[in-house]
Amino acid sequence: MDPTTRTASPPEEGRETLTLSQYLEWEEFRVHNPHTNLSLESGDAAWGPLREILAGAPLSMIDPSILGRITSERWLVDRSADLSTRYHLRLVSLETVTTCNQKCYFCPVSIAPREDVEMPPALFDRILDQLTAYRSTLEGVFLQSYNEPTIDRRFVPQCHQLLDAQLPVAILTNASGLTPKRVDEILTRGKLRYIAVNLSTLDRARYAADRGADHLVNVLRNVDYLSKNPIATEMRIVVLGQGDDTHRSDFDAIRERYDGTPFAVTFHTVMDRAGYLDLGAKPAAPHVRLRGCDNIGSRPIQHLHITPAGLCVLCCQDYDENYVVGDLSRSSIDEVMSGPEMARMRRWAYGIEEAPDNFICRNCVFAKSEPIVGRTPASE
Repeated sequence: MDPTTRTASPPEEGRETLTLSQYLEWEEFRVHNPHTNLSLESGDAAWGPLREILAGAPLSMIDPSILGRITSERWLVDRSADLSTRYHLRLVSLETVTTCNQKCYFCPVSIAPREDVEMPPALFDRILDQLTAYRSTLEGVFLQSYNEPTIDRRFVPQCHQLLDAQLPVAILTNASGLTPKRVDEILTRGKLRYIAVNLSTLDRARYAADRGADHLVNVLRNVDYLSKNPIATEMRIVVLGQGDDTHRSDFDAIRERYDGTPFAVTFHTVMDRAGYLDLGAKPAAPHVRLRGCDNIGSRPIQHLHITPAGLCVLCCQDYDENYVVGDLSRSSIDEVMSGPEMARMRRWAYGIEEAPDNFICRNCVFAKSEPIVGRTPASE
């Protein structure tokens, strides 16, 4: 909405029923509403009034035009509304197999490989059909979680199915199986929305040591082909490391190799997967008062994570599937996303109800909290 648009203020007799949403994610100069995916920054005319309301100012003190706007944009909600059952689906992780062909030191697969499981084709078809109802909000349907998606022999047909359904296909991959032949086959139906290649070094010996597999020659062949035959509208190479000099040197070398190609090369430090791994960035201390999630949006409100068995889990960090919120072999996407288990997880993650001491968000670098908990850098 245009910030200059004047919106009718709610009638005075209805104002006492309005309150700030408990799910707003506050930062020093910004606030985000995960239910609408709207953000508002300190330079906005509504910023000051929102902060005043947060501090306890009565709504009668707020300029009527601003009050109308923040009500229509759902910064203010009815006190009786149960927002814990509401969601705004942006991103889906649709894992079709559990298998990965590498054992990267920064991934739980390296210490706890999973039993091989494949998603039944009928379940995939049923989930895909339901996802079409969310086209207006979906930004990506990722064909993986902790697996390597190109291992699935059905990978190309699955991409075709999603493209034919006009869904935004997204891939995170080590590119070992993304051969030129497969790239060409996918492109016969159109481009993916997004692809990110996980490439940590150009040094073959270190690549094999870091990942438990000597794939670099094939990976570079495939990535070089991708750089000349863009498979997605947005393409990235993610250079993961410990944030040290070696990591920076690897990043510089990869960025130089793919300079001038469609790939954006990005620098990312590894993290501890909410305490699962003893490495990387982690909270300096467990979060006490949880206040939401900032992991490419809100995982509890804006994401759906689906295992090959059709189970839905709270978050990508939940490697052991300790927080199952639904089962798509028995329920619909809407029933899961608006159901009681997901609602409870949202109340815990946003501090509306006190979460257990061992709740996964308490040890996650992406959790928001009061007071703000800093991070221990990856290199420490």
